[in-house]
Amino acid sequence: MQTKQSSKTQLSGAELLINSLSKQQVSLIFGYPGGTILPQYDAMYRKHFKNILVRHEQAAAHAAEGFAKSTGKTGVVLVTSGPGATNAITGITDAMRDSVPMVVFTGQVGTKLIGTDAFQEADVLSLTKSITKRNYQIRSVDEIESTVADAFETANSGRRGPVVVDLPKNVMSEKIEIDETKPVTNQPATPQMSAESADNLHAIIQALKHASKPLMIAGGGVVAAQASPEFIEFAHQHQIPVVSSLLGLGVLPNADPLFMGMAGMHGSYAANMALHKCDLLINIGCRFEDRLATNTKRFAPNAEVAHIDIDPKEIGKIIETKYQVVADAKDALDQMLTYDTTADTHAEWVAENQQRKAQHPYHYRKQDGAIKPQQLIEKVGALTEGKAYVVTDVGQHQMWAAQFYPYSFPRQLVTSGGLGTMGFGLPAAIGTQFAHPDQPIILFTGDGSLQMTSEEMDVLSAYHLNVKVILLNNGTLGMVRQWQDLFYDERRSQTVFHEQPDFQKLAQAYALENYLLDPHGNWEQQLQQALSSEHSALIEVPIPKLEAVEPMITPGQSNDHMIGVD
Repeated sequence: MQTKQSSKTQLSGAELLINSLSKQQVSLIFGYPGGTILPQYDAMYRKHFKNILVRHEQAAAHAAEGFAKSTGKTGVVLVTSGPGATNAITGITDAMRDSVPMVVFTGQVGTKLIGTDAFQEADVLSLTKSITKRNYQIRSVDEIESTVADAFETANSGRRGPVVVDLPKNVMSEKIEIDETKPVTNQPATPQMSAESADNLHAIIQALKHASKPLMIAGGGVVAAQASPEFIEFAHQHQIPVVSSLLGLGVLPNADPLFMGMAGMHGSYAANMALHKCDLLINIGCRFEDRLATNTKRFAPNAEVAHIDIDPKEIGKIIETKYQVVADAKDALDQMLTYDTTADTHAEWVAENQQRKAQHPYHYRKQDGAIKPQQLIEKVGALTEGKAYVVTDVGQHQMWAAQFYPYSFPRQLVTSGGLGTMGFGLPAAIGTQFAHPDQPIILFTGDGSLQMTSEEMDVLSAYHLNVKVILLNNGTLGMVRQWQDLFYDERRSQTVFHEQPDFQKLAQAYALENYLLDPHGNWEQQLQQALSSEHSALIEVPIPKLEAVEPMITPGQSNDHMIGVD
């Protein structure tokens, strides 16, 4: 008589965690080991589970953001307790502000030590309550599978965002007998559109029939919903000009004749004037944050406002909204495309906007013996044919990259939007490279930002990555210095670097290729040589110290009041 073999097996909590991640189709973790997560690192070692060793826990979170922002998949982080968890908080907050799906596993002291101020203990649940969609602390090994599944569903449902799972060490070391099952991936349910929202969608179409100057805003929610094709189809079907938020760049290719550019504080003249003059504003997936709606009382003063967003808390929060639609952008656009309408083509309005765009493009003045940052970014765009993934840090270079690189697809720009985190760029570029190993990755960074996470250059070398780090070096904290010059009578308090490291030697220390472009020589040839390399490289570009980002809407002014317009 043949005995039926049992399908039961014994696993530690750490092994069960790795199995649970595999069920969520996770194939890559960014992290840094420590005492309380030794069981997890041992399990990954024995199971050959791919994990990337960064050089600081903040970088682990930013790398996971880069992976998630450029793919739409969930970024995963594993850090130890205490300082490991607290170091990751900046990246978690950044992900929360930009609606990035991320699951962060933090180590924790044993359950009997929690609350005793044990070595490397921190109250992770309290610390992360306001910067996550949800956080958990697993107290029993039999909670692991269900908690992990719930964490991934939470991170990806509705408005996406980060989730923290706290892992006491003793729970990870405990054994449990389980039944082996097939890997199953939770599919987050898309909220059903309410009847009221559906009615408001129809009302938007009716309003569109009567509008003479309609305008659409492409926000990050369109990117998150993978709704770029539907957005483009709707805009072209009705011949509606389009502006974008920073995180909406790439929804419409820059070359599309309906695209007027990024709107807001450092947006294009055409985009901001379109906002000011439109009579129907259809916002899809954008929060109306203060860098876009620079003066809420005078924002789109002639327009009826429609706002389609998956997060009901954002609708009407900042701008009074007539047509409120709580829905996933793709679902809303799919439905809008089904309506039979004979809306006007808005030819005169489109021509008016195109004329403004042609007459007042982003501009700069070339200077003999100098490399202008805008000029450099335009050249990078030409050499990469507008097809590279562009990652930025935060500051002037971020805005120049938003203005002058020719974006052609969604998720192409990976940047810190809501939180504005200096130091984001290098680790985010690393995460983007792991997500797209065969694609060109360009990082635009500044001398201030790079020094915040420069240790991650070691990761470029260690994993033989190909990221081109373009350092725009003006010897200042450029954006803050620009504000000091404009609003503080040029009192440049702590915004000028009188001492800097030798960035060329720093790159050499990390065994990276290094280039210093010569403003008086053939820098374009140098740049082409650097970009054609198959290895990571630091490309340092000296730029004029006092170059400003223009145009600019000064604080408190409305979108039609821009300085620095050509």
